[in-house]
Formats: sequence, C-alpha cells, structure tokens
Amino acid sequence: MNAADLRKDYRTGELRRGGLAPDPFRQFDPWFKEALACPPIIEPNAMTLATSGSDGRVTARTVLLKAWDEKGFVFFTNYTSQKARQIGENPQAALLFAWLPLERQVAISGRAEKISLAESLAYFASRPTESKIGAWVSRQSGVISSRKILEMKFEEMRRKFSQGKIPLPDFWGGYRVVPQTVEFWQGRSSRLHDRFLYTQEADGTWRIERLSP
Repeated sequence: MNAADLRKDYRTGELRRGGLAPDPFRQFDPWFKEALACPPIIEPNAMTLATSGSDGRVTARTVLLKAWDEKGFVFFTNYTSQKARQIGENPQAALLFAWLPLERQVAISGRAEKISLAESLAYFASRPTESKIGAWVSRQSGVISSRKILEMKFEEMRRKFSQGKIPLPDFWGGYRVVPQTVEFWQGRSSRLHDRFLYTQEADGTWRIERLSP
C-alpha cells in the first residue's frame, strides 16, 4: 500500500463559532468527556508533548494528562529526563490530543512550569505501588546496557520499601503547561475542516478566530 493513496473523508461532526465556549477550558471539558466515552480511544488522556532545548532541536513523545483546570494541563515525569532538561532551557512547549475516532484534535501551546511540591506529593500518593517503585528505578532517558539492570533495580527498591511508605523521589514531579493558544480541530468533508484558535489576550480574556483548513 502506498501511503500517498490512503484516503479518509471526515464526516463525524462539525464545529460552529456560535457553539463555542468563551474560554478553551470550558470548550475542552465536553470534548474530553466525549473522548472518555468513546471506546475506540484507548487512552483519551494521551497527548503528544513537544519540547526543544537551547540548541533548537525539537523532540516529541506521548505523555499522559493527569489533571487540568483553568490554570493549565498537568503531566508528571522525571526531572532529570530529556524533556525536563529541555524545559529548563526553554519553557515553551506544545501539546497535542489526537482523538482520531472522533476526527478531532486539540493543539495547545504555552509555557511549561513545575507544579508545587504539594501537588506532586498528592498525585504520587495516589499511584499504584509498582508505579511508585518504577519512579525510583528509572533515570529516564539515560542510557542503560540491558533491561536486566532495570529489573534488578526494581527488585532492590521493592525490598527497600517493603516495610514502609514509598517516599516521593526528589527528582520526580509534575509540570503544568499554561496555555497561550488552544486550537480545536474538527475534521470535515472535502478537507474543509473546522479550526478555531483561542489566543489569550493581555487582560486574560480569550480571542477566538476561525482558521482556514
């Protein structure tokens, strides 16, 4: 199959200016709930995170949305990882939700900043035991010679914490992407997609513009 020959005409829905919420957070809420209720979407909170460091090289990976409100969108990671190093050099980041069965995308750009220690502690406490141990084991993005090393370290940490509470590693926690722009994309027939861009103004209000597909 030639990739250039692949075709799909989008006919699932439409997006009209009159039906948009006044801010992107209230617009995101029903879309996220519809993604949650759509069985083909295995992980509706999966989002692509794009970052770049001082060298300008852009990297992207999938992370999981773990909280969101009018302040922004939160994910968790190792603070020594590549993404964290890049955020430390350049806090501008982008997120992308691709809810393909609904023929929808949400693209977010803004500034990534660490969340409070209290927020990281609260989330870490809610994680399964194995995930807590995994956070201690992995020096994320670091080179390792084999998987066996990870497995041995995991068992070592399991024994270490077997008799007590697993503490939050000082190298692990959350980031919040505070949006400056949020675009809602709804696929439409004949590639005439509906695209609306929310841009935050200096006074905190949101400007809404329709974009050409």
